[in-house]
Amino acid sequence: MMIRDVIRKIFPSIDSEKHHQTLNIFGEGLQHQSLWHLNKRSVSSAFAIGLFCAFLPIPFQMVLAAALAIIFAANLPISITLVWVTNPVTMPAIFYFAYTIGINILNIEPRITNFNVSLEWFFYSINSIWEPLLLGSIILSIVSSVIGYFLIRLYWRYYIVSEWRARIKSRLK
Repeated sequence: MMIRDVIRKIFPSIDSEKHHQTLNIFGEGLQHQSLWHLNKRSVSSAFAIGLFCAFLPIPFQMVLAAALAIIFAANLPISITLVWVTNPVTMPAIFYFAYTIGINILNIEPRITNFNVSLEWFFYSINSIWEPLLLGSIILSIVSSVIGYFLIRLYWRYYIVSEWRARIKSRLK
C-alpha cells in the first residue's frame, strides 16, 4: 500500500485543517499548495521537520513544526502530527535517553537524584540537567530527522519502482 493512501486514511481532511483556529497565526502562509499535498518531497520534508521538533525539550513544539513546515513547504499536517512522538506517556523515557546521550558525550557523571516523573521534579532539577539534556535532545532530533527523511524517500522510491515493474509485467502478459 502506498504511504500516500495510509496518510489519507489517518489524517483529517485538508479543508478542515486549513481553517483550524490555532493555525490562523500563520495567515496567508497556509495557502501554499505543498503544505497540503502528498508528494515525495513534501512528505519526506514533513517527516524530517516533525521528528526534529519532537525531540526538542521545548514547549510549543507543534507551533515550531508548523512554522518550519511553512518555511520549507513541507506537508503541514504530517509535520505537526509527528511531534506527538513525544507525548506525556513517552516523554520521560525519551528525554531520559537524551540526557543519557548527553552525559556520555560530555563525559560527566549523571546528576539525576531521586528521579520522579513530574513537572515539579523537572523544574527543580533543570539547573543541573539542562546541558546534557539539551545536547542529547539536539542529537536525537538531528539523527531522527535525517533517518526519517531518507527512510520516507527510500520507501517512496521502492514503491514507485515496484509499481513500474508490476505495470511492465502486466503489459507483457
